[in-house]
Amino acid sequence: MAGKKGNLSISSENIFPIIKKWVYSDHDIFVREMVSNGCDAITKLKKLDMMGEYQIPDDYKPSIQIIVNPKEKTLKFIDNGVGMTADEVEEYITQIAFSGATEFLEKYKDKTTEDDMIGHFGLGFYSAFMVADEVHIDTLSYKEGAAPVHWVSEGGTEYEMEDGTKEGVGTEITLYLNEDSVQFANEYRVREVVEKYCSFMPVEIFLSNADAEQEYETIDEADLKEDDVVVEHIHEEAKMEEKENENGEKEMVEVSPAMEKVKINKRPVSLSDIHPLWTKHPNECEKEDYLDFYRKVFMDYKEPLFWIHLNMDYPFNLKGILYFPRINTEYDSIEGTIKLYNNQVFIADNIKEVIPEFLMVLKGVIDCPDLPLNVSRSALQNDGFVNKIADYISKKVADKLNGMCKTQKEEYEKCWDNISPFVKFGCLKDEKFCDKMKDSILFKNIDHKYLTLKECAEANGGTLEEPKEKEDTASEDAENAESKEEKTTIYYVTDEQQQSQYINLFKAQGQDAVILNHNIDSAFITQMEQRNPSLSFQRIDADITDSAKEEVAEEEKEEFQKITDSLVEIFRKELENDKLDVKVEKLKDDNTAAVITLSEQNRRMQEMMKMYGMAGMDAGMFGGESTLILNANHPLVKFVVEHRRAKSVPVICRQLYDLAMLAHKPLSPEEMTAFMQRSNEIMLLLTK
Repeated sequence: MAGKKGNLSISSENIFPIIKKWVYSDHDIFVREMVSNGCDAITKLKKLDMMGEYQIPDDYKPSIQIIVNPKEKTLKFIDNGVGMTADEVEEYITQIAFSGATEFLEKYKDKTTEDDMIGHFGLGFYSAFMVADEVHIDTLSYKEGAAPVHWVSEGGTEYEMEDGTKEGVGTEITLYLNEDSVQFANEYRVREVVEKYCSFMPVEIFLSNADAEQEYETIDEADLKEDDVVVEHIHEEAKMEEKENENGEKEMVEVSPAMEKVKINKRPVSLSDIHPLWTKHPNECEKEDYLDFYRKVFMDYKEPLFWIHLNMDYPFNLKGILYFPRINTEYDSIEGTIKLYNNQVFIADNIKEVIPEFLMVLKGVIDCPDLPLNVSRSALQNDGFVNKIADYISKKVADKLNGMCKTQKEEYEKCWDNISPFVKFGCLKDEKFCDKMKDSILFKNIDHKYLTLKECAEANGGTLEEPKEKEDTASEDAENAESKEEKTTIYYVTDEQQQSQYINLFKAQGQDAVILNHNIDSAFITQMEQRNPSLSFQRIDADITDSAKEEVAEEEKEEFQKITDSLVEIFRKELENDKLDVKVEKLKDDNTAAVITLSEQNRRMQEMMKMYGMAGMDAGMFGGESTLILNANHPLVKFVVEHRRAKSVPVICRQLYDLAMLAHKPLSPEEMTAFMQRSNEIMLLLTK
């Protein structure tokens, strides 16, 4: 072939700045594109062999060689795939907008599938110019009688092409790195990039340094392989040692037999695991396989709670493994990583279009060859198909959890505290997921037993009813009023330690409550109330239940009202708060002197104000602050009533209020300081 010069068929002379700054956001991604193109070329050759259009040699071993040369500042990518003729180089390389893989599929569309055609020569190839001032291609087509081709471009819009000298079928691409990219002539830097993008490519990838000295290893001669390069045969004599026999006599005994060994050139080790775990059928995988893969990919040595092996062929091809990590702290849950692959080629971490948002807390891999990627193979195009994949993943997670709840209840309960935040988040984000999970959502009660929502309702004397359709809007207010009367209240605890006083009151009366101590629970219970009109959630300190109080006899009511009025007056005066809401009750628990309550509605309103940065507003405008409930049966409260003029009454009033508030919420720094000083004063009185 006579030497040829020409211009690249592109629409703009500014194509290379566009490639560098827009199409590819990460410069190291060129390695993935070069390797992917090599994989495609090898895949094509295998397809041609299967279709009888080419016969692969018996000793053929598909591989991609990457060679770094720090001295010459070059980086080579060599594959033994289909190679290209001069016409194909002209078509696939000089015409950027045309895809070699697309044309290949069109030609053989009735004989093969496109599942493993992950890339193509074309725009992907030109990612090389992000790091190289000059790129050479040496290629030889598989076609009989084809001549080798040498192609050169210096990153402009011009190229040169002439006869080459390549002998073996395949393609060799040499990148002459620019000054800003000489890091990619470093073996360890390239290894890092290959492991990032190409750890699970379907073709073995070998990395070597052109300047490195040959390394050797010694093996048993019986382990010698045909392609090993033998440097030296080594005969090791048998090893003898003097030992004492049964008769007490010393004799020479053979402790290691004579061995024949060979010194060979060190065998190259592939950087790619061509059969990753997710490509196998779940029946082929053992527990230890899943754990080893988890440790290797995510560098997490805490054993995951459990995992889901995704394996779907219809209506789209998707495989993967999702791990539910063991969460040690509240903040671990935001550190999930789901790696997205396209035919074993790494695309990105946590692409939100494919992975439902609530599953971002998980760790795992998903491989979907059908994903509609854009030209840089880094981002997804908008496609309804992507939503179907996200729905499928969400459904499989729900199916796994429901299955565990039904058949492995004990194991499921052990995991629940770890997985409940993301399950609840999923319910908030995805109505379909919530519908599927409704019978597998658990609530831990104050005795640390796990109950379903239905069981919680039954434990509080009610039933779980499905939402009822309204007959007409005119009767809406009446229906709401009626539903309020019929609602079953589920009490809950947000802090077992702080609210222990209320828990003890509940336990004494045989009442139950559930523990909801995660940040997400506030929004979650609101959703549960909306989905289940017959239920309402109320924090354990929202009110004193009737079962914890004694009824005041009819003949005592007048006297009890006088005591109440007196206590209200005394506590408002001593606490210097004329608006303090004070109630007096006869509590069955004689050990409780005072408690603080805050209605569920007011507490939720305060939480909402904090959430939206309205903490400085007056909560009283929404219906009042907290209420101090005094136990008329307690000796301290009786003392205040009977000795209201005593010097100790102001101290007792303040101390009772602060103790009640401590069981309700943390005191402010000023309140805590005063409480500590007052406590010390009270203890000093005991010494006198």
